[in-house]
Amino acid sequence: MPAPKPYRKLISMTRLSRYFFRGLITLLPIALTIYVLYILLSWTERVAMALLSPFIGSFYIPGMGLGLGILGILLVGYLVSKERVQRVFLLVEMPFTNIPVVKSIYSSLKSFADYFSPSAKTDTQHVVVLRIPGQPLELVGLITRRGTAGLPEGFLPGERVAVYLPMGYMIGGYTVFVPTEWVNPIDMSVEEAMRASLIAWMARAPDESASAAPQPVAPAVAPAGAPTPAAAPAEPDEPAAPAAGPTASSDAPRP
Repeated sequence: MPAPKPYRKLISMTRLSRYFFRGLITLLPIALTIYVLYILLSWTERVAMALLSPFIGSFYIPGMGLGLGILGILLVGYLVSKERVQRVFLLVEMPFTNIPVVKSIYSSLKSFADYFSPSAKTDTQHVVVLRIPGQPLELVGLITRRGTAGLPEGFLPGERVAVYLPMGYMIGGYTVFVPTEWVNPIDMSVEEAMRASLIAWMARAPDESASAAPQPVAPAVAPAGAPTPAAAPAEPDEPAAPAAGPTASSDAPRP
């Protein structure tokens, strides 16, 4: 029996809304990524052209500012790898490391950038799972320091590591000093851990997403040789009312 028309309209609206949200979820990350890249590239193009316009005048080719900006960054990276240039760079960054408010901002950003730099020590770039003994709790964090050498006195003795525990959506985090035996490294890069922490670990693996999809339910089939369930007995009809007078039967003997 076909479903009533209002019910079929409700099913169609549910499917349309489901398709709409699936399409939105699929296109939204792509659109936002392209938009952010467009803003970043446009800003880089404008800044590069503003710096180069006194030397090249009105000469302009689309993408030239971005290309020259990339070349400039490569040139700076090559120069600061030289020891003599590093000494000059220390003089350049002196105002950023001595002015009270600027010092806090610059030092924090520089330390964060140095942590992800290729030249950083690999013994501290580990993603670990922090397990507190006796507690069924696991925390994912990043090792940022090994030992307490160079820190003020007051830390507990023993071999300890500093673990940074990022919060969801990058609104902050906690740094804890724990014994080394409390942490266990896991096979995950720092970039993957930071990206997962950014979305509160809501991303699922592809196989998990496939297994989470609803599967059609097949009708149950009785095994061969199994007895077929008997149908429920029909209720007997109500007996007919007796006739008003006696009736002669056709089988009665004739006189």
